[in-house]
Amino acid sequence: MTRASDRLYERQVATLVASWRAYARHSDGARVEDVEGAAVCLFPSAPESAVYNNALLPRGLGGARAREVVAAVDGAYREAGIPSYAIWAHESESDAVAALEDRDLRFDSATRAMAMSLDALAVPRPEIELGDLDWDGYAELEGIPGLLRGASAAEFHLRVARLDGRDVGAVIAYDHEGDRGIFNLGTVPEARRRGVGTALTALQLHEARERGCTTASLQSTPIAEGVYAALGFANLGRYLEYVPAIG
Repeated sequence: MTRASDRLYERQVATLVASWRAYARHSDGARVEDVEGAAVCLFPSAPESAVYNNALLPRGLGGARAREVVAAVDGAYREAGIPSYAIWAHESESDAVAALEDRDLRFDSATRAMAMSLDALAVPRPEIELGDLDWDGYAELEGIPGLLRGASAAEFHLRVARLDGRDVGAVIAYDHEGDRGIFNLGTVPEARRRGVGTALTALQLHEARERGCTTASLQSTPIAEGVYAALGFANLGRYLEYVPAIG
């Protein structure tokens, strides 16, 4: 990465971890621990346990140190009695990836880290009809009733799009030290390919700039990378996610 990309990546990571800590405030017994430099989410209670048990390894781990950190993170989940979790390593970290595979963890999926300077925001503010769901309504729309009980729509900058009189898409965000992290963008199947996701993301970018944020960041699935790139997000490399082997 370039020096500018490194700075964006550092901001993206900081916001991601800060958002995990915010979620933990709304889940019984949840916490985010620093384990040998890795950010480890420990969410023992449902429904959050199926969503947020992720750990992000630091960059720059080499050889034996990578194996030590991976073993410590894996051990933290086992000690907490959490059987299902994902440990993330940046794709550039070959020693960390090797340590994950040596630990009998298997590759599950990948998302792409992306970020942008809001000075580069060129798309116009979208015209979009917004719904007024509260947090519980959003959790129902996401298909995860009871998610993060006690959270508020304002805390996570919830925005809900409406088409033809119904709620069809939603996105949340979290601001940390001038970076807006954009998370959980989704639309119902019948509203896809109608620009809903692009409009919701663009709205979050404009609102972030208005609030004084200078950057924005997110993780993208492969199918959405082109949409985010068109909005101005830069590619910061993939997070490779490893999970316990079955059997």
